[in-house]
Amino acid sequence: MRRIARALWIAFAVLAAVPAFALGVDPPLPDPGQEARAIEIHKALRCLVCQNQSIHDSNAGLAVDLRRIVRERIQAGDDDAQVVGYVVARYGDWVLLKPPLNVKTALLWGAPAILILLGIVTVRSFHRRNRALAAATPTPLSTHERKRLERLIGEDAP
Repeated sequence: MRRIARALWIAFAVLAAVPAFALGVDPPLPDPGQEARAIEIHKALRCLVCQNQSIHDSNAGLAVDLRRIVRERIQAGDDDAQVVGYVVARYGDWVLLKPPLNVKTALLWGAPAILILLGIVTVRSFHRRNRALAAATPTPLSTHERKRLERLIGEDAP
């Protein structure tokens, strides 16, 4: 009986400690409108740890910090563009799930197509040059070259 009671107490102590390890829920803003704005911004920002998740969906420590920063900026009176600008100023365009189209992103997206086109042009020019060399008729040997060739062949013959 004592063993069963002891086992139950140990099981209770272990199970009671499990919620202590659970991640807490972020405290929402008191104004529901501001909280809705914060959630929309959370969904537009990338978790820098998880990389393909928004900070809204991530439980990484950095995502929790970014959600807190967004809520603080909204509560301070910043509009959505100012909040996003603040985060982008600290972490760069990489923090945006949909980065803006600018010179850097255009090069990033266009570089593979440019490299493929450059490769196609290079291969075509290489094949054209080889085809032109193969199709060209050889120039006949001069009399001096012909005599020299006959002399060289004659020296090699046994």
